[in-house]
Amino acid sequence: MIKNAYLAGVYAGVEKRNPGEKEFLQAVREVLESLEAVCEKHPEYEANGVLERMVEPERFIQFRVSWVDDAGKVQVNRGFRVQFNSAIGPYKGGLRLHPSVNASVIKFLGFEQVFKNSLTGLPMGGGKGGSDFDPKGKSDGEIMRFCQSFMTELSKHIGQFTDVPAGDIGVGAREIGYMYGQYKRLRNEFTGVLTGKGLKWGGSLARTEATGFGLCYFTQEALQCMRGESFAGKTVVVSGSGNVAIYACQKAAELGGKVVAMSDSNGFVHDPEGIDLALVKQIKEVRRGRISEYVKGRPSASYTEGCAGIWGIPCDIALPCATQNEINGESAKLLVKNGCKVVCEGANMPSTPEAIEVYLANGVLYGPAKATNAGGVAVSGLEMSQNSLRLAWTFEEVDGRLKEIMKNIFHNAYNASKECGVEGNLMVGANAAGFIKVADAMVAQGIAY
Repeated sequence: MIKNAYLAGVYAGVEKRNPGEKEFLQAVREVLESLEAVCEKHPEYEANGVLERMVEPERFIQFRVSWVDDAGKVQVNRGFRVQFNSAIGPYKGGLRLHPSVNASVIKFLGFEQVFKNSLTGLPMGGGKGGSDFDPKGKSDGEIMRFCQSFMTELSKHIGQFTDVPAGDIGVGAREIGYMYGQYKRLRNEFTGVLTGKGLKWGGSLARTEATGFGLCYFTQEALQCMRGESFAGKTVVVSGSGNVAIYACQKAAELGGKVVAMSDSNGFVHDPEGIDLALVKQIKEVRRGRISEYVKGRPSASYTEGCAGIWGIPCDIALPCATQNEINGESAKLLVKNGCKVVCEGANMPSTPEAIEVYLANGVLYGPAKATNAGGVAVSGLEMSQNSLRLAWTFEEVDGRLKEIMKNIFHNAYNASKECGVEGNLMVGANAAGFIKVADAMVAQGIAY
């Protein structure tokens, strides 16, 4: 419940302007509920209408994407780009290709990105984009034609000093390559306008691993500082089996944990002996197959249809890395009942408000997505820096910078939680720390009439 009259008024305005946009409203409410102490301490934010401005995108772009499939039939999708806030730098945020993409999802992701990017300490504003196009089952030619059509319109609104998109769900190296090639043809320039590029044409080492590695670096630092513990000897459940999940699994194992479960949109595998990551990579990265194939090569493992059941597997640490709202209140209670002590988020907003209430009420160490999964955009920012400098850093250099960024994010969130009077509540701390930096920049830059 939002108790502060100013914040409650702001949220009422958001509800009125964005009816039915449940994901966006959920994201805004979670942030506003965390900022009561901050706004009481800083009346200048209300005087300058900072929150009213922050919850309204600077720009929201929707466009038609027409493309031709392999059968010669014209297909039409919707494309989106939200440029949410540029107070501390050019808009930065991924492009998502998935049937679930709509205005609400894009706005929620863009709003979260504002705070996430602020927490990295890098000069990046918040944005997000994508389309309801589904790349599953499409040929390379179909994906190329879609990406070229999508970029033909998107190119009018982005640039290395304006808006620098990256990949997200459904957008990997292949899609970034097709989009970058089209941008280059249209603009006749070779610039760092997209991140997640191939290593031979401006990409950064460690970008593929960044979100999953960063999630584990944050979790390890939180465990050490708040509990005097580490991943060593812990049982870990990871949802998803894309880039984030795969590299979270790898780093968790390197840090001494045992990952026993992973999933995809069809179901999950449970391997009590520990996930064979090489097999998962072969299935998902090479064959683009389904996680159900895992049990063919691992007699110790079992496969279950449906995703929600993964949270019934006993574990010490849960790393949700699949999609938004994948853990509800009942799943959170099951995690707690089975001994889970840590939940850190690799996906964007994977826990419902009810689930978060369960975590906090039961003393679970909870790391919210805007802090814990900031590793991807952090290395995207480092890719931008390398492009500007016309340099390429080694894997070790980038990984070292990533680790320091994630450790700093934890400490900034933890310190902010103390200042807000709720020491250890990293959700409040992350929201407050990310907000203050952007809010101060907005006040300093004045109000445009």
